[in-house]
Amino acid sequence: MTTSKRSYHITTFGCQMNKADSERMAGVLEDMGFEFAADPNQADLILYNTCTIRDNAEQKVYSYLGRQAKRKHEKPDLTLIVAGCVAQQEGEALLRRVPELDLVMGPQHANRLKDLLQQVFDGNQVVATEAVHIMEDITKPRRDSSVSAWVNVIYGCNERCTYCVVPNVRGVEQSRTPEAIRAEIEELGRQGYKEITLLGQNIDAYGRDLPGTTPEGRHLHTFTDLLYFVHDVPGIERIRFATSHPRYFTERLIRACAELPKICKHFHIPFQSGDNEVLKRMARGYTHEKYRRIIETIRTYMPDAAISADAIVGFPGETEAQFENTLKLVEDIGFDILNTAAYSPRPGTPAALWEEQISEEVKSDRLQRLNHLVAIKAAERSQRYLGRIEQVLVEEQNPKDGNQVMGRTDGNRLTFFQGDINELKGQIVNVKITEVRAFSLTGELIPVAQSVARLKVG
Repeated sequence: MTTSKRSYHITTFGCQMNKADSERMAGVLEDMGFEFAADPNQADLILYNTCTIRDNAEQKVYSYLGRQAKRKHEKPDLTLIVAGCVAQQEGEALLRRVPELDLVMGPQHANRLKDLLQQVFDGNQVVATEAVHIMEDITKPRRDSSVSAWVNVIYGCNERCTYCVVPNVRGVEQSRTPEAIRAEIEELGRQGYKEITLLGQNIDAYGRDLPGTTPEGRHLHTFTDLLYFVHDVPGIERIRFATSHPRYFTERLIRACAELPKICKHFHIPFQSGDNEVLKRMARGYTHEKYRRIIETIRTYMPDAAISADAIVGFPGETEAQFENTLKLVEDIGFDILNTAAYSPRPGTPAALWEEQISEEVKSDRLQRLNHLVAIKAAERSQRYLGRIEQVLVEEQNPKDGNQVMGRTDGNRLTFFQGDINELKGQIVNVKITEVRAFSLTGELIPVAQSVARLKVG
């Protein structure tokens, strides 16, 4: 099969896991001889990597698909693929709704794209949504950044939160071996990457499905063990991870993050609600008191650590008093960033069937009130950066100002300053913060000579 002149375009919706999957699928396509097309309307193969966490993300996919389905009537050799969570959830129903589709494939099948496409090019319409053991990833992803990279460590999720569709669409937990993960990170170090983000839907569950225990009966493979195993890879200067679950976040993990210099002092730990009754109905498996203790412990070990989280308002049956408990948690903790969402009923989840659904007006009102508080607290948290010298890993030019570059601090704050991207990209530089906003910073680059002098004085 020759595909030397064929081009592809991938549109990604949703979470970091999807972005990582898209990079892997782009790698498969380029291995097959496809070339990347920036304009989807010029591409011979269109892949939508979809998200089903919220209804509006799903509707957007259908509107994009409708346009490309029309195009297929004029260009019959156009290959149309829906991958990801909507594909897993809808399966064959997608083909009935959009008969122009060639391939519907769930997230567990990302590494099988080449084999599945072979079936399509042989004239078949293919649905791949059955549960599979995820093959170890040997394809080189086509990474969007040359500075930081995603590394999957565990696929799937065994939790059963009553609002969440992820376990239905991403399957059961499957951990990669520590050796395979380290080998991928070593390769990234050789390629010049400076930062990696270890990814898992529930990353603290890493290793539970891998065999082996110590003589004392402790499991050999925990996420904390993995951090100790990979933290010293040459070339990699920063390690991040997401997403954590409060039920499994241990003091041992916190201590490891404090001890290991390459681990960024930024923790993303969703709490979803500040009310115990709502947490129970969500089947989250912890109380707001436990959540507060985790944050307290992090701040005991690392007072300056950045904390981000996710929260849902308007969960079925949530009263005004229960919502105010969420506001109180946000007020008390002071998050650096909080991703907020109004509850959205998802197919196949228990909460979607409950009668006590909250009206859109109430959800919208609560979301606005929460977002207002989040912005106030984030602006307060930003004040601590003013006048400080922060180490920033330079990623890109500022798209809104050609004279500025942008990058992130250890605590994941987006930071802008004047500089030449050709000189600075991929460098970790010292920046004096001169301006703070709720979610980003501006500063001035400290020349290397000054930085060295400061270090000597210090």
